[in-house]
Amino acid sequence: MLTGMYHAHVDSWWLLIVLFLITYFLLRAGKDKGAKILHMIVRLFYIVMIFSGVVLLFNWNFAIAYVIKAILAIVLIYAMEMILVRTKKGTLGSKAPMYWGLFVVTLVVVILLGMRIITF
Repeated sequence: MLTGMYHAHVDSWWLLIVLFLITYFLLRAGKDKGAKILHMIVRLFYIVMIFSGVVLLFNWNFAIAYVIKAILAIVLIYAMEMILVRTKKGTLGSKAPMYWGLFVVTLVVVILLGMRIITF
């Protein structure tokens, strides 16, 4: 079960990032109906990511590196959701660099922690 959950978690992350970017560009292009559908799918993947991540944390006995990765992953999900919601409402404006910076930095750190390039 652990291997299946691990692969579901990793594969879902890549799919989530791709769907997030497609949703963002659909919102920017004014394709509201397609963006709304994809945004709901992205939110479903948030739940899949959190569930599979919690299962993996339990199986790895809450190792500190993975606890930090989990916290950063929640921050990453927050940044993605804020970018999408504020883009849809048209209120991203001057906060765009902050949210995109948060997104990029946490994404890189989460990937590096997940690939065990950063360890402690």
